[in-house]
Amino acid sequence: MAVLVAVAALVVPAAPATAWVLPQAHTAGRVTAAGQYTWPGVYFEGRFRGTSVGVVLDDSVNDYDVQVDGRTVASLVTPGRTTHWVRGLPDGVHRVRLVKRTESPWAAGWFGGFVADGAVLAKPAPRTRQIEFVGDSLTAGYGNLSTTRDCSTNGGVTRNTNTDLSFGALTARALNADYQVNAFSGLGVVRNYNGHSAGTSYRTYYDRALLNVEGDVWRKPASWRPQVVVVGLGTNDFSTPLNPGEPWTPDTLVTDWKAAYQGFLAKLRTRYGTATTIVVSVPEATGTFADAAREVVQESGDQRVRLWNYADPALDRLGCDWHFSTRDHRLIAGKLGEYLAALPLRW
Repeated sequence: MAVLVAVAALVVPAAPATAWVLPQAHTAGRVTAAGQYTWPGVYFEGRFRGTSVGVVLDDSVNDYDVQVDGRTVASLVTPGRTTHWVRGLPDGVHRVRLVKRTESPWAAGWFGGFVADGAVLAKPAPRTRQIEFVGDSLTAGYGNLSTTRDCSTNGGVTRNTNTDLSFGALTARALNADYQVNAFSGLGVVRNYNGHSAGTSYRTYYDRALLNVEGDVWRKPASWRPQVVVVGLGTNDFSTPLNPGEPWTPDTLVTDWKAAYQGFLAKLRTRYGTATTIVVSVPEATGTFADAAREVVQESGDQRVRLWNYADPALDRLGCDWHFSTRDHRLIAGKLGEYLAALPLRW
């Protein structure tokens, strides 16, 4: 059996952004026409003939996995401006996949395409099924690789995060669906974790392709019409007590949260139409957050807005800072797959 060998990266000048050819690689992520992106979990898929494939990148912030024929052959830690080559493949036709493991709301990465010692072939066809995941750190896979909640001595949150192993990515791949993971750690619907960055929320950033560019707007292609949108927002609004100076009481926070959430659901409905099922997800069995989410769904009057409460005592939350572990994400992905299978989805 041939052995895949991932050799050290070869640093070469990256092509100018204007030379990036989108038709060469399939992606469902929020990627600009210049090949830039910031959201976690963005992936690119290609096909080539030959024994070697190179991945052209310019990113000194994020981590990536390179996969060939379904197998991870390299993990790139802040690769910088480079072409990373994978050599020693059997001569023939192969599939290659590049996926962004980490979050970088403050910095954009750039993908310059695939190169091969033989030929880069027509890109894979898009999948018929599409799912969008909206959320915070729980959706992003924050610290999921860690086996200890304190990550200060084992590489920190970034090195221990892999969005490709988040419950959203796992669920989508099990269903052979294209997907987006539009997750931003620490943000809520109206209030962020512990009240930080007052005056902003997840809703400030949702419309952007590049999170670090104020006023940026993602140009949604006509081809992106997900049959399902799973929304996981609210943990950061309610998980910490209100601080002095914040403009809410516990009751008015719930009122404002519900109104803003309803507005966000209306935005999704306008964007994607009446055929899309919107799943409001909650990881808490009971409490203020769970009650408010249930009321949002009930009061929406929309039969295609559903509530999914996935609280489970089996979740160990052994990821960084009490986040989901990779075991948890696998468990949640299984539960989500079962939940979606019971819905009358139009795919």
